[in-house]
Amino acid sequence: MKALCWNGVNDVGVREVPDPRIRNSGDVIVKVRRSTTCGSDLHLLGGYIPFMRKGDVLGHEFLGEVVEVGDGVRNHAVGDRVVVSSFVSCGRCRYCRNQEFSLCDNGNTNPAITEGMWGAAPGGCYGYSHAMGGFAGSHAEYIRVPFADVGAFTVPEGVSDERALFASDAAPTGWMGADLGGVRPGDVVAVWGAGAVGQMAARAAILLGAERVVVIDRFEYRLAMVESRIGAEALNYTSTDIGAELLERTGGRGPDVCIEAVGMEAHTPGPQHAYDMVKQQLRLETDRPAAVREAIYHCRKGGSVFVLGVFAGFVDKFPLGAVLNKGLTVRGAQMHGQRYIPMLLERMSRGELVTEHLATHTMSLDEGAAGYRIFKEKKDGCVRAVFTP
Repeated sequence: MKALCWNGVNDVGVREVPDPRIRNSGDVIVKVRRSTTCGSDLHLLGGYIPFMRKGDVLGHEFLGEVVEVGDGVRNHAVGDRVVVSSFVSCGRCRYCRNQEFSLCDNGNTNPAITEGMWGAAPGGCYGYSHAMGGFAGSHAEYIRVPFADVGAFTVPEGVSDERALFASDAAPTGWMGADLGGVRPGDVVAVWGAGAVGQMAARAAILLGAERVVVIDRFEYRLAMVESRIGAEALNYTSTDIGAELLERTGGRGPDVCIEAVGMEAHTPGPQHAYDMVKQQLRLETDRPAAVREAIYHCRKGGSVFVLGVFAGFVDKFPLGAVLNKGLTVRGAQMHGQRYIPMLLERMSRGELVTEHLATHTMSLDEGAAGYRIFKEKKDGCVRAVFTP
């Protein structure tokens, strides 16, 4: 079959790879109908996430049709249209029972790598390096889905592929940031990043009752989408003093909840960005944490900061003093998709959560390299490139 593969730093291309097959009784094989790029994929392309091998199939956010079912599968049959959580989770371990699905003890088939990096292994993730299990990704004609009764969800009739696709990763990731960040009715929420995940975090905060939601970015086309599609306020950090503006909009306190949805390649104006770029390129720090720093500095005393962006290792100039002396709660997680996807699909079916506008560029899998290029370079108003194998 055809698949879009990682060939080296900033080098992807379509090649022939073996068809997936059932390996365990709980597996299904899915014929991919839609698969989308994700900002975290850019860390793979840039060489910032180690443990990639030439020929690895990329992609972790997808939707498709079940074409083969293992003997132990109970919830799915051939012909079902399903959206699949990007994280591979067993559903039985302590963490899965506590709905902390991305922390699954059994989803990652290479736990020693991340145990050495982080002290413990999270669950596995499709198409996201051998440190996260080495699973083949979704930018392909077919994909094997382990633990299908746990991680695959039937899409309701009436919900389009374009809308349901983002229930795989972007929507549950954003919802988790607002939920575990502690958004309550009446709160003021600030979100750093107006990509798909940031937009979904903002929409989640609105649906959870936030009085005011402000999204911070530098790309005007994304900020316009925030205002027109999500219903949140927008701030461009290249032309606005973000700290002063947030104080003005919160009566001098700062936001109650700050959500970081940027990740390890954050941009910021001024000399701090040059400092972080040099340190990262020299591997004196692995991640550029500009958005996390800002969220911590601008959050109100006693507030909450939730980190949604992907980070791999170590950051410099982390404002720990601000965390302590302002009494902040700082949390982060990879997304617990299985916890949120059924609820999100219901909201999608009622029209409360609209996501198809995120698919700004739909193209064939053969155009995958071009899709990643315009996605990475933010060309032509690209928010997400979607591939149709």
